[in-house]
Amino acid sequence: MRHVARVPKGFLRFYVLKLLQKRPMSGAEIMKEIASETGDMWKPSPGSIYPLLAWLRDNGFVKEVPVEEGGMKRYELTEKGKEMLKEQERLKEELFEKMGYWVPPPLLDLMPPPGAEHLRKLVEARKRFLIAYSKLSRELRRKPSKELLEEAAKLFEELARKMEEFSERVSK
Repeated sequence: MRHVARVPKGFLRFYVLKLLQKRPMSGAEIMKEIASETGDMWKPSPGSIYPLLAWLRDNGFVKEVPVEEGGMKRYELTEKGKEMLKEQERLKEELFEKMGYWVPPPLLDLMPPPGAEHLRKLVEARKRFLIAYSKLSRELRRKPSKELLEEAAKLFEELARKMEEFSERVSK
């Protein structure tokens, strides 16, 4: 059986650059941060993080921060890395605009099997939800205000509660 990645090609590189934009980090810290930010749904392996960091370093996108005695090797973005991140952000926004929405990895589990026409309504409703979610997320990033973020948090809390209740009902 062929292995199919749940994370789009190039996404890890983008994610690592985003994290290093915040502060210098070691490979272990990057893995821990990604796991934390994704609720432990995704933890890249050392076999994917360390070769990526070496490639980024060898190509001038990151550089090693001087190691304090007994400390870990940490990396930070170079100017070239910051430019690459800006370009990837631009391409991401362009892709979002063209697609209308992005399917986060956890929601891929909801994909119906091929030929399941009886699930068409679910697929269409999910598509509308993802489009609305992506649009709202983009707009909140563009115009974050305390009031809007609080209102969005209430909306997501209510939606999460309803989905949890439904999930419990389905599992019985």
